[in-house]
Amino acid sequence: MDNLTSNHKERIWQIVYLIPRGKVASYGQVAKLAELPGYARYVGYVMKNLPKDTQLPWHRVVNAQGKLSFSRDSREYQSQKAKLEAEGMVFINGRFSLKMYQWLSA
Repeated sequence: MDNLTSNHKERIWQIVYLIPRGKVASYGQVAKLAELPGYARYVGYVMKNLPKDTQLPWHRVVNAQGKLSFSRDSREYQSQKAKLEAEGMVFINGRFSLKMYQWLSA
């Protein structure tokens, strides 16, 4: 990841900004759309290191298994889940339907 630049972060931010309300994108999907295929973990790193006061809809970036990546008992998990539920997403046993909520799904 050493060769990745602020330009790469900017592309990731631009993709995340485009995810519409009530939809989610996986880390891998964001990486692909930012022309960084194979860099899903880097997307996670970029999301983790956003400024606290960011307006970016970071909560719409999820893992590819239809779950949130934070530990279920963490404050971050509760925050992300609440934001997604406020946008209409339904969780059942800590999971949601990626098929139903994924942005730009095939």
